[in-house]
Amino acid sequence: MTAASAAPARDSATPFKAAKILVTGGFGLIGSALTRRLVAAGSQVCVLDNLDPDSGANRKNLEGLEGRIETTIADIRDADAVRRALAGRDVLFNLAAQSSHLGSMQAPLADLDVNARAQLSLLESVRVVNPGLRIVYASTRQIYGKPDYLPVDERHPLRPVDVNGIDTLAGEAFHLLYHGVHGLRTTALRLTNTYGPGMRIRDARQTFVGVWLRAALEGRPFELWGGGQKRDFTYVEDAAEAFLLAAATPATVGGVYNIGGEGVLTLKQVAEALVAANGGGSFVVKEFPPERKAIDIGDYWADDTTFKRATGWQPRVGIRAGLEKSLDFFRTWLPNYV
Repeated sequence: MTAASAAPARDSATPFKAAKILVTGGFGLIGSALTRRLVAAGSQVCVLDNLDPDSGANRKNLEGLEGRIETTIADIRDADAVRRALAGRDVLFNLAAQSSHLGSMQAPLADLDVNARAQLSLLESVRVVNPGLRIVYASTRQIYGKPDYLPVDERHPLRPVDVNGIDTLAGEAFHLLYHGVHGLRTTALRLTNTYGPGMRIRDARQTFVGVWLRAALEGRPFELWGGGQKRDFTYVEDAAEAFLLAAATPATVGGVYNIGGEGVLTLKQVAEALVAANGGGSFVVKEFPPERKAIDIGDYWADDTTFKRATGWQPRVGIRAGLEKSLDFFRTWLPNYV
């Protein structure tokens, strides 16, 4: 198994054979999974990523693809680099973002710059350089805030509880605006907790699942804050499948869609599943840290019926199997991710 090796390619990548693809944030979790799928299908892929040490980007995620992909090490805020990368492309999978919720509260202006202003700059570049480009944008369920009802569908009010949610909502709105006003072929996917091989595990900047995996593999107890919260989880290959199907389905142009997972679990159930998948380990239940509790949304799971009907997408990997795949991967590559 190579670093961040993907599941066998599915037919959904076939429409992109020989297509010229740009993946922003391509060294990250979902971006690297997409890149591997696309290369296997015969696409010509360019990855644009700034390899920010505070992000989920990791060179190991695309190991083995040297010479088969084009890489541009640049920030999405670099308009000149972005315009050069956009020229001649058929599809853009736009995953470049600052995704830490707590980080957005600690450095709000930086989050604004990446998740809002840079997205507008990118779309302006598309309008000028490549207006026929197909774009799929990675949004987040965080824009809903604390749910009024469950499961949450796309009609739910949007009331973000942190700076990241507000800025990502702006980024999403820009994508939809540029479809409505300028005719750009954009689609936004509102993602839930995405996890899997190649994710950031050195800390909890992106998701608690990463630090849980690391602690389990290192033989340390991990912390469970609360435990009763109900959530859904998307395995990375299922998330990559959703992006491919969105890009290949004309009916999704101009739309926004929830992406959920296979089933709803309490965080305590996830913790227990991880211990079982690891063949041992333990966790300690603690109260939420105040700075985290202030921006926690409580229970959340998505109603992704609309996307499933539009594209035929179905999540295939449940939490136990996904955790087992993740543990197997990191047992081999742990030093490269901590």
